[in-house]
Amino acid sequence: MALIRLLTRLSGYVHLKQGLECLGASSQSTRLQQHTAAHSSSCNYQLLPDCLELSYGGLVMHFDYVWLRDHCRSASCYNSKTHQRNLDTASIDLNIRPSKSRVDENTLFLTWPDGHITRYNLTWLAQNSYEGQKRSAMQPRILWSADIYSSAQVPSASWDKFMSCDEELKNFLNNFLLYGIAFVEGVPPTLEATETATQRVSLIRETMYGRMWNFTSDFSRGDTAYTKLALDRHTDTSYFQEPCGIQVFHCLRHEGTGGRTLLVDAFHAADAVLQRTPENFELLSHVPIKHEYVENLSEHRNHMIGIGPVINVYPWNNEVYMIRYNNYDRSVINTVPHDVVRRWYTAHRQLTAELRRPDNELWVKLKPGKVLFIDNWRVLHGRESFTGLRQLCGCYLTRDDVLNTARSLGLQA
Repeated sequence: MALIRLLTRLSGYVHLKQGLECLGASSQSTRLQQHTAAHSSSCNYQLLPDCLELSYGGLVMHFDYVWLRDHCRSASCYNSKTHQRNLDTASIDLNIRPSKSRVDENTLFLTWPDGHITRYNLTWLAQNSYEGQKRSAMQPRILWSADIYSSAQVPSASWDKFMSCDEELKNFLNNFLLYGIAFVEGVPPTLEATETATQRVSLIRETMYGRMWNFTSDFSRGDTAYTKLALDRHTDTSYFQEPCGIQVFHCLRHEGTGGRTLLVDAFHAADAVLQRTPENFELLSHVPIKHEYVENLSEHRNHMIGIGPVINVYPWNNEVYMIRYNNYDRSVINTVPHDVVRRWYTAHRQLTAELRRPDNELWVKLKPGKVLFIDNWRVLHGRESFTGLRQLCGCYLTRDDVLNTARSLGLQA
């Protein structure tokens, strides 16, 4: 069985051993001052000319003095009920330094020139330091091939429990965050029930296509079957400046053959590129590409352009957070110098080859009652050809609200 590759890097760090204490005093001079716990090297810090260097739990961190003043969590500087800053950042002297400092078992104390005292929990500093964030993931994920996902036997949510039980909703969202896809089964095969299910998770994102869409395709005429052409793997709305975050599908009816849905974990493919050819990953994550949608009909006129790299990463830890991949809607490549174009095509070809590997293709037969939620920033979808009558409904969801629901239930997102 293929191994599950879990990209979970914990943001917590080792706590100080009980009984350690660091004491020290600083001055306005540029002389380096180091403060070390009396009986252990697990905790020490020093006031450098431009920052405070803190060693804690095996991590060496650096904090700018303005940052330390700006992030003070005292009642006068921060509203703990609304989680909003009270302090006017523009009022902070950009050359500020603490006049006194000390550390006890769990807390760093800084006294500023005006006498204000800032207290920081050391674990909080570790979690919110640049060095800590660089080693952690914004969102835990499991990268998957078809075998990995199938072997995991990820359960679908049950419609009745999904609508009435927060724990079922939490489990559903946890699976969605880990894998980028999740299912709800037992949903009544109607547009209205599908809408109700989606609203349990998030607000529906209304676009130029409407709010909820409902398509019926009839490719059967008498004794002759007409086949709808297959749709290759892609992410939707790549031509939006911010592509829709989540896509929902529900097959309400199918009287025919074929029509399976193809799902591919693009983060898994991108990671393969990173591991084998880092320079190609770097190129795909930095070169901006245009995607475009033009519609000139008597009743509809739309011209949408979305610009961004194929692979989008957080700059501080290189964590992938979005894939923008749609060969149908990719526009003219005119944002890349001629000497980079061939290298970009080579990198894009490598990513495409990974996305088209048969062992990365998960095929799912949608049926009435089974609603599929897809992370459109991560998982590519396609469809094989089909015959007969097929009715499909669905919508897009606002990504912010899906993640908001997940965080409200205690999940990391």
